[in-house]
Amino acid sequence: MFQARHLTVAVLLLAAAVVLVLGGCPKPTPPPPPPVGPALGPTAQAPSGEPIKIGAILSLSGPGAPLGTPERDTLTMLEKSINDAGGVNGRPLKVIVADDQTDENQALAAAKRFVESDKVVACIGPSTSPTTLTIMPVFKKAEIPLISCAAAVKITQPVEKYVFSTAQPDVIAVAKLMDYLKAKGFKKLAVVADSNAFGQSGVEALEEQAPKNGMQIVRKESFGSKDTSMTTQLTKIKGAGADAIVCWGTNPGPAIVAKNARELKITTPLFMSHGVSNAKFVELAGPAADGVIFPSGRILVADQLTDTDKQRSVLLEYTKAFQAANEGKTPDHFGGHAWDAMHMIVAALRSAGPDPKALAAALEQTRDFVGVGGIFNLSPTDHNGLTKDAFVLVTVKEGKWEIVK
Repeated sequence: MFQARHLTVAVLLLAAAVVLVLGGCPKPTPPPPPPVGPALGPTAQAPSGEPIKIGAILSLSGPGAPLGTPERDTLTMLEKSINDAGGVNGRPLKVIVADDQTDENQALAAAKRFVESDKVVACIGPSTSPTTLTIMPVFKKAEIPLISCAAAVKITQPVEKYVFSTAQPDVIAVAKLMDYLKAKGFKKLAVVADSNAFGQSGVEALEEQAPKNGMQIVRKESFGSKDTSMTTQLTKIKGAGADAIVCWGTNPGPAIVAKNARELKITTPLFMSHGVSNAKFVELAGPAADGVIFPSGRILVADQLTDTDKQRSVLLEYTKAFQAANEGKTPDHFGGHAWDAMHMIVAALRSAGPDPKALAAALEQTRDFVGVGGIFNLSPTDHNGLTKDAFVLVTVKEGKWEIVK
């Protein structure tokens, strides 16, 4: 009996020890899942092999710097995110940036270097219309796609096989503005514009569309991109009897126009082009920016869009990514032109490969691409693919942007 009792206790103690050991040991931790990259799935690997070279000719200095700087920052951000996610078809992407200093000769030198030495398969930029128009023949001759970030309609009309643009062209910006001016009953316009290609292209569009909308241009003035005062031009406009003033250009000129108009106590409503659609205009114009109305891509007012707006999620995604990569800086539609261009190129590379001719043909097949600048539908007869629906009208109120209702 004694031995049996001790044997039973021993068995129970042994069983308890086994349970303690098995239950108390930590279970093995499963390995973490592999990282997931955009559109690449959970098996994305580090890219390898010869990099695919994309050129970028941008205005990082000179008058066009407020345009080119966010374009460069956007491309730098995208280059990293694309390569972190596995590159393009397994190969790394390399963006080669050149500063054209907002100068046609510098842009031309960069274009020739990209074509002859760097052997890029595509180029993004330039930031401005004059520099774009200067280098277009280089890429046309080399049969390499160029996606401009500038808005003069002459960039994509007439269509050149290897030249595209992601900027909303001035003709549809004018059309959007005309809808508003007509609805508000304006009849007499005064126009003051930059003497460069962008400004004069806008003037041509205004001159063409104003009569069709029952309006007359009663005074037309111009300024140089580097001018520091427009009081002479605005004094002439003040006595012209206009009921609206339209300024067409990119900063700093339009900001100076706004400040000078306030100094001259001009109360005529002031309208501007999408060339002022960034924070630099508000910064340069200060309180004089308040009340100015202009057509803009939706990026400035993304948080004011309804959930049914097709661009809203893309705009918020771009804003979040840009702020994270650039210390909280606010993105604008100029950087958005570069975002759209890079995404179009990458999509074309994935479907057609890096041969420039095949790449250009693939770009022409871009359909329903929801980007920062609008919803793009490219074709062999349309190398921009946007309509005036790419714009909303925006005003400045106490230094903040608001959608014009």
